[in-house]
Amino acid sequence: MKREDKAQVIEELTGKLTKSNVIYLADISGLDAKSTSNLRRACFKANVKLAVVKNTLLEKAMEKSDKDFGELSLTLKGNTSLMTSETGNAPAKVIKDFRKKSKRPILKGAFIEESIYVGDELLDVLVSIKSKEELIGDVITILQSPAKNVISALQSGGNKLSGIIKTLSDKE
Repeated sequence: MKREDKAQVIEELTGKLTKSNVIYLADISGLDAKSTSNLRRACFKANVKLAVVKNTLLEKAMEKSDKDFGELSLTLKGNTSLMTSETGNAPAKVIKDFRKKSKRPILKGAFIEESIYVGDELLDVLVSIKSKEELIGDVITILQSPAKNVISALQSGGNKLSGIIKTLSDKE
């Protein structure tokens, strides 16, 4: 690869890293062509972008990026695939689902909204991370719950009050 080509790839990778707040690094070595194709298809369905990258080029792109990747650059050994997404747990779910049939991909690390996760043992933690939309839904549900209770109490209280008034008026 020529120096100009490498510079262009580094620029493209830097752009991807800068734009995305959800970045996963995985090892997909050992997958045959059919399995790799199935993984790419699963990523596409989950709106996850998958790209196999050269470690040296990715490391240079990480250095040029405005983000602090910390220990994540230490995982750049062997085969590395870059997974990016809009949803924090989508790549983790793809990896976990795919590993039901295969031993790969292995999670090397992840960068999610300024947090760094290193190691395959954190896959279950990453799967359980809620997306922004899920968190907003939870907050709305929590906020609606007391209002529903107050409305319900007022409605049932109104029925009781009208029942008492009706009973008293019937006695007279």
